Amino acid sequence: VQLTTDGHKPYLSAVEDAFGADIDYATLTKLYGADPNAERRYSPPVCLGCETKTVQGSPDPKHISTSYVERQNLTMRMSMRRFTQLMNAFSKKIENHSAALALYFMSYNFGRVHQTVRVTPAMEAGVSDHVWEIEEIVGLLG
Repeated sequence: VQLTTDGHKPYLSAVEDAFGADIDYATLTKLYGADPNAERRYSPPVCLGCETKTVQGSPDPKHISTSYVERQNLTMRMSMRRFTQLMNAFSKKIENHSAALALYFMSYNFGRVHQTVRVTPAMEAGVSDHVWEIEEIVGLLG
């Protein structure tokens, strides 16, 4: 298994706890700076470069990337208001937050055909034989 995280320090112990020594693990830290031409208050910083570091094992340098998880995070932010940035929508109870995430992941993996594989991720993985309708997903709650 190969894993790449950003430079967030708590990931180091979390990866160790989850995988022990049985992982090829690297970090990818993006180096940011201010855009001198930025006119808006909320302009994102400019990425000046990336620094990779092998933490454990022998990760393949060609596959050290955080692009997949960054894309997943964008999809979540676009799909659920509670994950948008600079927002005022949030879960008041952890149970509500967990339920929203569960429904999102069920819909994403079982009820949404993905353009790249032309089926749902669950069908691609062989754990489902059809695209689930929202009624089927909600029926699991009963």
